[in-house]
Amino acid sequence: MTESVLDYMTRLGRAAREASRQLARASTAQKNRALQAAAAALDAARAELSAANEQDLASSRANGLEPAMLDRLTLTPARIDEMIEGLRQVAALPDPIGEIRDMRYLPSGIQVGKMRVPLGVIGIIYESRPNVTIDAASLCLKSGNATILRGGSEAIHSNRAIARCIQAGLAEAGLPAAAVQVVETTDREAVGALIGMPEFVDVIVPRGGKGLIERISRDAKVPVIKHLDGVCHVYIDAAADADKAIRIADNAKTQRYSPCNAMETLLVHEAIAARVLPPLAAIYRDKGVELRGCPRTRERLGDDVLKASEDDWYAEYNAPILAIRIVDSLDDAIAHINRYGSQHTDAIVTENFSDARRFITEVDSSSVMVNASTRFADGFEYGLGAEIGISTDKLHARGPVGLEGLTSEKYVVFGDGHVRS
Repeated sequence: MTESVLDYMTRLGRAAREASRQLARASTAQKNRALQAAAAALDAARAELSAANEQDLASSRANGLEPAMLDRLTLTPARIDEMIEGLRQVAALPDPIGEIRDMRYLPSGIQVGKMRVPLGVIGIIYESRPNVTIDAASLCLKSGNATILRGGSEAIHSNRAIARCIQAGLAEAGLPAAAVQVVETTDREAVGALIGMPEFVDVIVPRGGKGLIERISRDAKVPVIKHLDGVCHVYIDAAADADKAIRIADNAKTQRYSPCNAMETLLVHEAIAARVLPPLAAIYRDKGVELRGCPRTRERLGDDVLKASEDDWYAEYNAPILAIRIVDSLDDAIAHINRYGSQHTDAIVTENFSDARRFITEVDSSSVMVNASTRFADGFEYGLGAEIGISTDKLHARGPVGLEGLTSEKYVVFGDGHVRS
């Protein structure tokens, strides 16, 4: 009899739970050996990876996948290089597992502290980006967690090819194959099964479109680490250096359009608008960016700037479209961001220290930046080696989630025959 999707996922979950117990006691050297061996396997399999990816791209083009998703799906030689480098960086990171901190003697004579431990089994559900397979596997492995990876059907061949490299790394280090499992079926029932197995799965991390993440958040029976939207802002303050502002606002929007940390709304103080908006508009027009502005923006830049609607201030375009608003004060900028933003990443460009301090204190986002592009909101750029995703939640993990975000702490107590009176 053919195995049902539920039975298949239950089998993966049971194997992952058993593997998580073995990983929790694996040495740092053993985990690093697996990561380095997986990096070598990826390097040796470039031709196979590219062929598998081309198979996925051909199917996706035929099915009318939108350009932003096709971009995320593509495994260029540079992205394969990044995956290999990500594995090596994670191998070089300090291992947080087993670290004991804050040990102190209490009046009773016992010693109490906290020890960092893995979460257990982590389910990752994602769309398009095959590099997530490597990022997730490497971080989960280094932090002592088993993982079940459920990529999108559009990337199935790419993910299988990457999984073979990871399995080679696990085998080389003598770690269980079930430490990293890629779901082989494209049946959507697999997602429902994965998010409904609290006996086998400890945390779910969804990475993809808003619809996917909303569904996971609504239906999951296990905790979820997530962000829904990436409505990121750059605010150019009255006290900004104009050259810095132009460079940052250009990069934040045009370095890549599809990532969740790309700027979607540009806020400009009235006092500096005449100096920065015309050169920025020229840059955006040359790069084919559609501009949508408030009345004052349109008055300064001309009628080829479309009229921004209320919905534009909430929009995550993931495309060459930018909303622009001129504001009268820092207060107005902060109020706009806290009303329309998604608590992902927001930046101020200013030479005024007091304005910078107010901005980072009052803007309620998981990453807040001063004089830097929002495109830096990324685990790799933050020195985490890679990231499992970005969290805009306020419990457990916030911002780019790296090794520490995939761990927890438990209390440890040392005594010498102590009993409570």
